[in-house]
Amino acid sequence: MTVHIAKAITLPTHLQKLTNLADERIGATIVSCSDEFFAQAERILHSALPQFIEGKYDAHGKWMDGWETRRKREAGYDWCIVRLGVTGMVSGFDIDTSFFTGNYPASASIEGCYAPDGALEGAKWIVLLENSNLLPDQHHFFDCVPHKITHIRLNIFPDGGIARLKVYGSVVMEHVDVTQQIDLIGLKNGGRIVAFSDAHFGHPNNLLSPEAGLNMGDGWETKRRRAPGFDWCIIALGQAGQVEKIDIDTAHFKGNFPAFCSIQAAYVEDATDAQLVPQSMFWSFLLEQQPLSMDCVAEFSTEILQQKKVNYIRVNMIPDGGISRIRLWGRVQS
Repeated sequence: MTVHIAKAITLPTHLQKLTNLADERIGATIVSCSDEFFAQAERILHSALPQFIEGKYDAHGKWMDGWETRRKREAGYDWCIVRLGVTGMVSGFDIDTSFFTGNYPASASIEGCYAPDGALEGAKWIVLLENSNLLPDQHHFFDCVPHKITHIRLNIFPDGGIARLKVYGSVVMEHVDVTQQIDLIGLKNGGRIVAFSDAHFGHPNNLLSPEAGLNMGDGWETKRRRAPGFDWCIIALGQAGQVEKIDIDTAHFKGNFPAFCSIQAAYVEDATDAQLVPQSMFWSFLLEQQPLSMDCVAEFSTEILQQKKVNYIRVNMIPDGGISRIRLWGRVQS
């Protein structure tokens, strides 16, 4: 069977600073849907790029990597309700119809509500995206007026398939306990990747996932460096704070773990992502160069140099290789 993987695309600039709140890795789930005869709705929340496998069929027909409903033979439309992984100020969407060519919906709309207790009966739904035309096999980026949302309802007219749904917004931490230690760069807390030198084998987004790495492909891995220098990535903390402990996990990386790692950090207000890349070279060290080992978690606390608030870090992976996860434990500071 021939497998085709959708091409990664660059997000519009204004969405790059936002978190995909509908990411299964941070706990987004399907609450209910009108129909999922051909393909399960939960697939639209997968973080992996959609794929198309030629010749793959199941008991219901052609296997598709997304949510696909049966052909509607009556009035109405299909829908699914998603509980976002975390509450957020939702301001944009990506409705991706990759590989859905003759079976994509003609149009879609999105509603949202705020129901932190999960009680949707009586919840007030508001329109976030008016009914908008869709095209086959492509991404559709839409903006909306920001609203604090816990659930969204994706409506497709009249039926068909969606490969992935991304719901972009800023994480809202409604009950921040400044005395509690949290992972300041965790996806669930709003951490995001700003920039990186290379991601040939694995994207640095994986560093921020709340669950342990599944395998060597579930981490940040660069190609083999054949020139002087080292690889790096810049991470925006979801919550500015003081770092107390750092975990660098090389799980599953055995013949390809980095020899060393260091971390620089700064507190920078109102900076564009493009500005941060050259500035980061001159940030003070949070953690000076430390040796790493294969397939294990390196913990650092007494080695931490800065005792002040930071909101960005730069991870230097020396000279190249793979890291599964990084945790930046600390307390939120306003």
